[in-house]
Amino acid sequence: MLVFSQAMLFQGIHGLGGRMGTRVIDPQPLIFDHAAQFFTVSDPRFSELVDDWLEKGLVRQWQGTVGELEVGGQFVPFPSSPPRYFGVNGMRSLADSILSQTCMVNVVRPCWISKLEPFNGMWHLSENGKPCGQFDIIVIAHNGKCANRLLASSGLPLVARQMKALGLSSIWALLAAFEDPLPIPTGATSFEGAFVKGVESLSWMGNNSAKLLGSKSNSPHCWTFFSTAAYGKRNKVPQENIPTATAEKVKTGMLEGVEAALGLPKDSLQRPFYSRVQLWGAALPTNTPGIPCIFDPHGRAGICGDWLLGSNLESAALSGMALANHIADYLKSGGARPEEFALGLNNGFQTLGGHDIGQFSGLESSTEANPIQAYQLST
Repeated sequence: MLVFSQAMLFQGIHGLGGRMGTRVIDPQPLIFDHAAQFFTVSDPRFSELVDDWLEKGLVRQWQGTVGELEVGGQFVPFPSSPPRYFGVNGMRSLADSILSQTCMVNVVRPCWISKLEPFNGMWHLSENGKPCGQFDIIVIAHNGKCANRLLASSGLPLVARQMKALGLSSIWALLAAFEDPLPIPTGATSFEGAFVKGVESLSWMGNNSAKLLGSKSNSPHCWTFFSTAAYGKRNKVPQENIPTATAEKVKTGMLEGVEAALGLPKDSLQRPFYSRVQLWGAALPTNTPGIPCIFDPHGRAGICGDWLLGSNLESAALSGMALANHIADYLKSGGARPEEFALGLNNGFQTLGGHDIGQFSGLESSTEANPIQAYQLST
């Protein structure tokens, strides 16, 4: 199996993981999970996978306090159950480690497939006119405008229609390193992660140093802050070329949001000695067909991704597993009854609820929509 990955660039290294990105800044070093912060488990099939990661030392339970922070500094911790997990060296390390433990998958990176062409019963893939191989079946684990452009001329109208129906939010991430700990409101519980309520420029704040490095002394305090989806939409620009003025405006607005969340006077927050803003222009799904995967047997093409079931790591894993099983069953059938293997090509979409940074089992947002109906994966 070949996987073509555009792979995000971090300090000259093309890393896997997409929204499991981790940024390491030398020489201190500073470390930030600047996308997925943690994940929870609710499905027994995913639980089995996570147990294996735990046994191999790839993930660890986040023992730090996480909860909700109301504007003004009122913090309410969540119960310790359900457990919360994270990659031991950052979330991106989990993706790298999984790849290193298999010989069945070869990743070509960085590579941006720009054209899909069906010819003589095979899929011909190319990158800007450069041939990348011929394949029996293709799987698209990507979404947004680039995926829509790729599918527009692929000859897969039903798949393209479903992908185009997907709505995506925009979220700003601010990475900030401080010399001293952030001030905790008087009488409040010290926390490592908080979903922020009542501040438009801020939906999450997480202490990466505490989460990833524990109580190591002399470590700077590295925080990841996320905006709300509303703030991201209001300040959206092309993420590949963020104007300096916009970056400074967003940084200022989000730091003011931190002050408001913690109940601090304006301009009293210590200035970070390192900061960086990034726009996740296609951050999270806002709607979903509520199915494990999509497959067009006549076009021999499938789609997997968290958006098909929700907006978290668990949904992504279950979707990939479901599509792999479905394709295996299709190939075993010899393609004699393709219509029986059509999946998800005509499903309607429904609004997807959750926190602005995703869905977490047991930590549901008060604004979350009704849960998606139960689904079955092929076995």
